[in-house]
Amino acid sequence: MSARFNLMKENAEVYATLGKLDTLGRESSIPKDLQELIKIYASSLNHCAFCIDMHTKEALENGETVQRVMGVNAWREAPFYTDKERVVLELVEEVTFIHQHGVSDAVYSELEKHYGEKEIGELYLLITTINAYNRLGVMSRLQPKVDK
Repeated sequence: MSARFNLMKENAEVYATLGKLDTLGRESSIPKDLQELIKIYASSLNHCAFCIDMHTKEALENGETVQRVMGVNAWREAPFYTDKERVVLELVEEVTFIHQHGVSDAVYSELEKHYGEKEIGELYLLITTINAYNRLGVMSRLQPKVDK
């Protein structure tokens, strides 16, 4: 499959605006390891190969374990995620598939046990931004470089 167009080249202003949202998310109080798990899981749900490749590598470079990176798609069955991480991964799923039933009261109630309103807003921003990147990547068929 070949890429359709280069978003960064053809729509630089749009891409830069999305980049500002991404920067706000990266600078949030959400731990970097959780930020990367959010990005890997959403990218996997959206089938964005470019973003999966990029965020998996970033997570590993930042000290995340191979086990947690590889297991994120089976987080419900895997024993190596905290309850605080699990509710975020469930939120990622509900936001990514928001058309199905929105964000459930059960997930929101569980979020409130672990995070304050500011942090919940930061999580929403992180999840929304990666979903936007994923959709742009999939639509434009953005391709990761093949490792050698």
